[in-house]
Amino acid sequence: MDRNLAMEAVRVTEMAAIASARLMGRGSKNESDQAAVDAMRRAFDALFIDGTVVIGEGERDEAPMLYIGERVGRRTEGVPEVDIALDPLEGTNLAAYGRPGAISVVAMASKGNLLNAPDTYMEKIAVGPRAKGAIDLRRTPTENLRAVAERQKVYVEDLTVVILDRERHVDLIKEVRAAGARIRLIEDGDVAGAISTCFEETGVDVLMGIGGAPEGVIAAAAVRCVGGDMQGRLVPRNQGEIDRAKKMGITDITKIYAADELARGEVMFAATGVTSGDFLKGVRFFGGGCETHSVVMRSKTGTVRFVQSVHKFDKKPGYSAF
Repeated sequence: MDRNLAMEAVRVTEMAAIASARLMGRGSKNESDQAAVDAMRRAFDALFIDGTVVIGEGERDEAPMLYIGERVGRRTEGVPEVDIALDPLEGTNLAAYGRPGAISVVAMASKGNLLNAPDTYMEKIAVGPRAKGAIDLRRTPTENLRAVAERQKVYVEDLTVVILDRERHVDLIKEVRAAGARIRLIEDGDVAGAISTCFEETGVDVLMGIGGAPEGVIAAAAVRCVGGDMQGRLVPRNQGEIDRAKKMGITDITKIYAADELARGEVMFAATGVTSGDFLKGVRFFGGGCETHSVVMRSKTGTVRFVQSVHKFDKKPGYSAF
């Protein structure tokens, strides 16, 4: 994997973001998501990789495209073998109702280096580089907040914590409030929430709570690229999910995964904004084209590139055929 592949990956997220942004605010999350999936699949066809989707839209019988185990890319001799974790539209409800923070994301690693996470819940905590090494899921939220504040040389009251606005987080929200930290509740998109901890301009210090396990792998790849820190632990909801996890090779359901266990080795990450959020602007359409804002990151070098692109539909007809 090299820097050229990292820059090619952003073309994939751009195409998915443009397709779903076309349907922003129409109230149909399934339609928005399908548009993103279709566009991302077409974009992968142009990449010279031998890619396997390990985090995708679901099992083969659930998803016609970008399903777990699907092979993508131009699989010619000599191209790199990579595992791919993707979410063509992270925050489907956000896009469907025109709310901020929807993104299209792709993470890549050498074959075998992304955890094949089951479609269950995962308890997560993520912080940026300034608090690396200060978090531990074995501690209480209050203890973690105090440790993060101490590492960042601030008061707990100075911290902002991102938490998904879900009924399951009632007790967590109460404890974080009692500890004195500020809270930003989000409707969807905890991948974006985890990434936002790594960029000081977002004002976010910590992500806490329970979200999707597949999204945890994608978030870990991004956090690793910029030197942040993250831990995750599976939270299966029933015996069926436990059995599914074991079938996928996970023997210890209670294991706490570090970021470099969720996404190992050299990883790449690309994301494009669909609707404007904390660190990426959404797609802006104009006559005959559009503008996108993306981020591309590599763990090997720690390089973070923000890419502002102008797309002309008469030059790239595939971008407008949605």
